Amino acid sequence: MADSPSVARFIQPRSTRGGIAQAILDVVGQVPAPRAGRRPASAQAVPGIVRRATLEASGIAGTMALAPGPLGWLTIAPELYAVWRLQVRMVADIAACHGRRPTREEMLFCLFQHTAAGAFRELVIQVGERYVVRRTPLSAMYAIANKIALRVAQRGLTRVGTRWLPLAGAVAVAGFVLLDTRRVAATARMLFSSPVRYEDAAEVELLEPVVSRPRKRRRKAQVD
Repeated sequence: MADSPSVARFIQPRSTRGGIAQAILDVVGQVPAPRAGRRPASAQAVPGIVRRATLEASGIAGTMALAPGPLGWLTIAPELYAVWRLQVRMVADIAACHGRRPTREEMLFCLFQHTAAGAFRELVIQVGERYVVRRTPLSAMYAIANKIALRVAQRGLTRVGTRWLPLAGAVAVAGFVLLDTRRVAATARMLFSSPVRYEDAAEVELLEPVVSRPRKRRRKAQVD
């Protein structure tokens, strides 16, 4: 595990708006329009969408991981970005099957909730069978993206070793991306098949249900 300063430099090299955090926001900020044929009544098409996306993403990641040694290190960032773009398309298609179009906050949640769950405590909240999505200003989105970028950087550093074993490493990377894409799909299906309420991040509201306690009846004093 690399130390915190080196990981921080990997996330934001020199610029306050660069590195992995900026790439994450660029990806989730470009929500594609629904493809033709993705109608609200076509939820049965979701398994096929997920299957195609997982195979395509794992194929791209495995192919790029074949580059050996130092050359392979240069493919890690393009690999991440290419996989994220495919996952964004998949999430958009899943949302369209449920008659929805994901917001930037929802897209970020679907792609990275399983990677950095703690980053979404104030962004997307599950309350019973519904979700509350807080529309967040860009400054706050950068803070969330930096938390995600830290986890992505830590996981990315572990992939460096796979570049020294191109064939075995490519298989491992492809398998990891396949599972990762399935997790993204599972989050998207759960979110877009549930009722969602949107609110401003500045709005203060008690989200947990309040259980009212029964009032104790006052006993009347008995008069002898």
